[in-house]
Order: sequence, then C-alpha cells, then structure tokens
Amino acid sequence: MKNILHYILLLALGMLGWSCEKDNYEPPSSQLTGQLLYQGTPLQLQHDRVSYELYQDGFGKRGPISSTFTTEGAFSHLLFNGLYKMVVPVGQGPFVWSGSDQGDTLLITVNGNTEMDIEVTPYWMVRNSQFSASGGNVTGTFGLEQIITDANARTIENATLYVSKTIFASSENNIAIGTIEGGAITDMNSISLSATVPELVPAQSYVFARIGVKIAGIEDMIFSPVQKIDL
Repeated sequence: MKNILHYILLLALGMLGWSCEKDNYEPPSSQLTGQLLYQGTPLQLQHDRVSYELYQDGFGKRGPISSTFTTEGAFSHLLFNGLYKMVVPVGQGPFVWSGSDQGDTLLITVNGNTEMDIEVTPYWMVRNSQFSASGGNVTGTFGLEQIITDANARTIENATLYVSKTIFASSENNIAIGTIEGGAITDMNSISLSATVPELVPAQSYVFARIGVKIAGIEDMIFSPVQKIDL
C-alpha cells in the first residue's frame, strides 16, 4: 500500500512539474505589423469587414489566426518567430494580390519585430475626394480610376456618399447617404454627391464622411479616406 501511495505521489509531482513547464513557455513576443497598399497608398476598406487568416505549423496549433484589416488596410499581431502564410479567403477584398502566382496567399517570415506592407491591386480607386457642409447638407466630390483593365476588369454598380456620427462611415454605419448608379456616371473624373444631415441626438457639431464604391461581383467595397466635417 505504501508503494502504491508513493507511486501516486511521484506521478502527481511529475504531472505538476510538466504542467508548470508547459505554462512557462515564452509567450509570443514578435510584433508583425503592416498595411495593404497600392503604389504606396493605403487601401481604404470597411471597418471589420475584409477578413484574413494567418497560418503557422507547430506550437500545438494548426488552425488559423483569423482577423480583419482596419479601415486603412492595416494589420497587427503578436506572434512567435517563424514562417507564416497570410490568406485572404475567396471573395474577400476589393483587390487582388500584385504579381502573385499563388492566388490570395502570401508567405511572411517573422523574426523579431517585423513590418511588412503588402502591395495589392484594387479593381478601382477613389481619387481626389473632398467634402464640405452647408445648410445641413454634406457634399462629396471625387473621381474614380479603374486600375484593373484586362480580362479581370469589373464595372461599378454604384458609388455612395456615407455620412456618419463616427469615423466608421459605411453602409452599416451612417445617418445619411447619397448614391449614384454606375451607369449614370458620365464623367469618372468629376462626380458629386450630396446628403442631408438629420437632427443629431444627442447634438453634435460635426460628422464624418467618406465615399464607398460597390464593384460588380465583389462583396467588399473600396472607400475614400474618412474626413471629419464641421457642421
């Protein structure tokens, strides 16, 4: 009986030591940061909409780290050093990888704090957006540039001025909109949209505005930078 108790005690101590050793693994400490760019210009996206996945073999975890790009196309993670795959799921994002023969997949080597901006090619870009407010109306003027013009080119379904009480102006977060259908645009270099701001409760002396463009066959929109406008 004493031998059995002794064996159980040794087993328990061994398991406790293994547990402590496992818990004492160094946590991830390498910061991976980056941004989606087109010719050095950050891509403007919808908040918490365009998703991506990071994969790394080992550390007992083979599933992805799932996240979304910020409204300015940025990403940030604390990771272990090693080789990662960044994957944008099929149908995500108003862009394609630039010069990639692996589809929407990119290899990233993390070794200490690592900054890696990613050049992508959007279908369209919003250019020269400017916003103003007068008499309770917000007006946005802008141009649209088609970037992908080959067999993968896509037309514009519509362009929309989104006005919001927060910086996350979009189809899901707005207090006023103004829209034009793609077929009604006569000059891609000079487009103007207006929206009437309702009474704000609680009162607020400013709003935020940005242009969003829906591309045919693409779920995610491309946007202009958001701008704060005093009323």
